[in-house]
Parts: sequence; structure tokens; C-alpha cells
Amino acid sequence: MSKLDKDQVIADFTAAYEKAHGKKPTIEAKSGWYSVDGGKNIRLAQLAEEAEALAGGAPAAPAAKAEKKAAPKKAEAKQPAKKKAASKKASSGGLTARELWRQKLEQGATSSRLPRGS
Repeated sequence: MSKLDKDQVIADFTAAYEKAHGKKPTIEAKSGWYSVDGGKNIRLAQLAEEAEALAGGAPAAPAAKAEKKAAPKKAEAKQPAKKKAASKKASSGGLTARELWRQKLEQGATSSRLPRGS
């Protein structure tokens, strides 16, 4: 991983943002996190990626698009745990953690056993 120069990344981002949006962004820095125009906090590496995207001509609003992308993940998190495990198993083709642990305990000659209710 290359070392990023904070001042250079901020200068590049400011120039790209100003070119894309026609105004200077307000960047607030706090404990290694950066907030652009009061939006979601991001790390310096993400700020560098945003600068490259803006300079490359891709229309991207750093704060607005990042928040919109996070919203569907919240809806997915509300699903019951069993449905999530089943979907992970189906998509990856492997065993769930519970199934793997059950197999491991059944094969081994240890005094370990499954927890109650399993």
C-alpha cells in the first residue's frame, strides 16, 4: 500500500470537485476521517479514489451517492438470520458456519459437543 500525502490528496480532490461541481468543497478533517460538504465521513484513500473518479469525468457526488448506496444494505440487514445463512450457502456453494461446526464435532473424538438448542 502506498503512502498518501494528505495535502496533495486534498488539493487534487478540491480541484477535481471544483471542476465537476463549479464550487469549492468544504472538507472537515477529524481523527483521520474526512467529511465533504457535511456528508458521510470517509478515509483519505477513499477521498483519493473520489478525486480520480471526478477527474476522470465520472459524475460522482461523494456524500450523496455514498449514503444512497448504504441504504439498501440496511434493508438487507433486517432479514432474519436463517434467511441470510441460507442465501450465503446457496450463493457460495459451501457450508454455513453452523453446518461446518456440526460436521467437525461429529467427526472428531473430542469431549466437545453442540450447544443446547442446536
